[in-house]
Amino acid sequence: MKSRLLLSSLGALALASASAYAHHSFSAEFDGNKPVRLVGKLTRVEWTNPHSYFYVDITDAKGAVTNWGCEGAGPGALSRRGFKKGDLKVGDTIVVDGYRAKDGSHLIDARRVTLPDGRSIYGGTPGDGGPGDDGSVQGALPNTVKPTK
Repeated sequence: MKSRLLLSSLGALALASASAYAHHSFSAEFDGNKPVRLVGKLTRVEWTNPHSYFYVDITDAKGAVTNWGCEGAGPGALSRRGFKKGDLKVGDTIVVDGYRAKDGSHLIDARRVTLPDGRSIYGGTPGDGGPGDDGSVQGALPNTVKPTK
């Protein structure tokens, strides 16, 4: 009876850990063939687990404003890279390099975030299988990403 309980518990733990790991898959939501660069004003920051989100207003050539969501790693991973919540302030102009959502929504996986002070931080979730997953800012995106209009 004890061995059955132990096996059941181990099985439940294995399933729970597999689903927790699976939610980090880059390719489930984002397209690694659609790099994008956003340059705009920060409107909101959500410093939450398992992913942080921040939102940027992008103004096109005609003056129309579109708000984009940028998904990043959790606060713990970002802070270990030197990216603290206070580094982003509403109204700051930031540059975000990442990859578009597969569904065409105004959401990107933020792989590189350039802060107002010029620092670039790798914003991706470790182990998600996305571009630059080794954590290198330089490996995250090609340097020839064209700005989004």
